[in-house]
Amino acid sequence: MNAPARPKKSFGQHFLHERRYIERIVAAISPRSDDFLVEIGPGEGALTFPLLTVAGKLTAIELDTDLIPRLQQQAAGIGELSIVHADVLKVDFTALAQRAGVTRLRIAGNLPYYISSPILFHCIDHAAAITDMHFMLQKEVVDRMAAEPGSKVYGRLSVMLQVACRVVPLFDVPPGAFRPPPKVDSSVVRLVPIPPEERHDADPARLHAIVKAAFAQRRKTLSNALRQLMDAEAIRAAGIDPKVRAEMLAPMDFVALAKGRES
Repeated sequence: MNAPARPKKSFGQHFLHERRYIERIVAAISPRSDDFLVEIGPGEGALTFPLLTVAGKLTAIELDTDLIPRLQQQAAGIGELSIVHADVLKVDFTALAQRAGVTRLRIAGNLPYYISSPILFHCIDHAAAITDMHFMLQKEVVDRMAAEPGSKVYGRLSVMLQVACRVVPLFDVPPGAFRPPPKVDSSVVRLVPIPPEERHDADPARLHAIVKAAFAQRRKTLSNALRQLMDAEAIRAAGIDPKVRAEMLAPMDFVALAKGRES
């Protein structure tokens, strides 16, 4: 039997090991044999093998070459495990679905906390090729993802995810469920992309620019925060008071701003 893998700080590795949380995550995902499952960062395979047992096949994206042989060895006799050795930020999920001959992927993973936001934004870029996502993240990040307008943690991440997905926090996971224990609490969250026919039609680049500028200095009014992008008249034309702050706007208000005219 292989000795436990040594977690690497450079990859932000914290291996989930507590069985009851593993079972809760697998139950939340509820894999089926006809799913095309993709796991980001399988680590020691805590989620990989239970998912593989039910689905029969799984594609894992792993950057740590030391973990790949042991994952392949342990998968033998359980199911078909395909491992993509790559930085997940460079993986084209849309192309992956096309090569597999499927319409959409289901993605899961215990994400490295230090790059969780870039991974989330990368996945959203491929939302049309994804059925749902189940991620373990730092609890603080999940709180920000699901925050409502007016909350102190409502911001750019909240808006950009909520205009693209339904965000559903599921349950918290304590540090002791990992090896080594992280210094923060964790949470599991479900993201369900909004169907293409129901998604907004604002220009993604302009929406991103407006949201980024609006929250760059939270205490500024919209007319001040967005002065390089649109004037007060244009903000009013979108049905929004130029004197309010970004934190008071609903996600779709930002879509209305992005669809309005530029200064």
